Amino acid sequence: MAPRVLLTGGAGFIGSHTVIILLRAGYAITVVDNLVNSSLKSVERVREIAADEGIEGVDLDVEVVDMCDKAAFEKVFEKYSVGGFSAVIHFAGLKAVGESMALPLMYYENNLINTMNLLSLMEKFDCRRIVFSSSATVYGAATEMPITEETQTGAGITNAYGRTKYMIEGILSDFQKSKEKTEKPWSVTVLRYFNPVGAHPSGKIGEDPSGPPNNLMPYVSQVAVGRREFLSVFGNDYDTPDGTGVRDYIHVMDLAAGHLSAITYMDKKPSVYSVFNLGTGNGYSVLNMVSAMEKASGKEIKYKIVDRRPGDIATCYADAERAKVEMGWEAKLGLDEMCRDLWAWQSANPNGFE
Repeated sequence: MAPRVLLTGGAGFIGSHTVIILLRAGYAITVVDNLVNSSLKSVERVREIAADEGIEGVDLDVEVVDMCDKAAFEKVFEKYSVGGFSAVIHFAGLKAVGESMALPLMYYENNLINTMNLLSLMEKFDCRRIVFSSSATVYGAATEMPITEETQTGAGITNAYGRTKYMIEGILSDFQKSKEKTEKPWSVTVLRYFNPVGAHPSGKIGEDPSGPPNNLMPYVSQVAVGRREFLSVFGNDYDTPDGTGVRDYIHVMDLAAGHLSAITYMDKKPSVYSVFNLGTGNGYSVLNMVSAMEKASGKEIKYKIVDRRPGDIATCYADAERAKVEMGWEAKLGLDEMCRDLWAWQSANPNGFE
């Protein structure tokens, strides 16, 4: 039997791409998702991609469950109790920065309770390896670049979404420490993502935000495909080469591969709490991204300069050396591939999965 991995939120943007990477590597997959920010169509498309790629013996199950309903979530663990889960990758959570500032209680309740329910069920059903989908937002207002894993976290976080990521990291760290000296220690790997962009090169799956996008590139691609009239660029007076904000963008397929690396890494470490940045180490400005997308799409992308957003910093990019040294992972795809694959997705699916 192939080892089975549970992916919470596995029907979402990063989760669906990670499913493909894990299927290629021979894992069986169970996806748990409440479909608040995702679609079952993404899982259907993943099956198509697996067939196109000639992946044999695909074992991919989906359970539509709200993890905050612990009794319903426990039934998933009971269903797979023979053999059980070899590891969990925890993507599930509400993630819209602006919404989190308007509805903080909803974010704290959902993101923290679903994590605590997950950990207690993992403990009960003897699964002790977890990869957590964290975010560079935990670094808050860090100004010294590049950001390493030793950079201070928690200070200057400007939204409830980022604070839930920071708090969950603390919960995982305390929990892992409490098990270190026991007969059943835990392995916990925290992956701090920088800015995921792109899509599977087939164009069959990609980012499909409900409502206005929270991130730059879905907005850019929606302008390119004609869904939006123009892009709002928040500030052009930063201390950067062209005055617009600089960020570390990473191809979602590279990011997905980081989760497989994390599982392989934990195979050798039965008791560990590790944190890794997943980024490219390169910064691109907003206008760099606009021109790269114009090149990929052959379309003019209109934009307007508007006021800076409160809390935005000029420049943010990762030092991802630790992931390379310890996990053997590094980003391989560049800006051209990010925009090429994003355009393949957006042009074939102008309205997302709908």
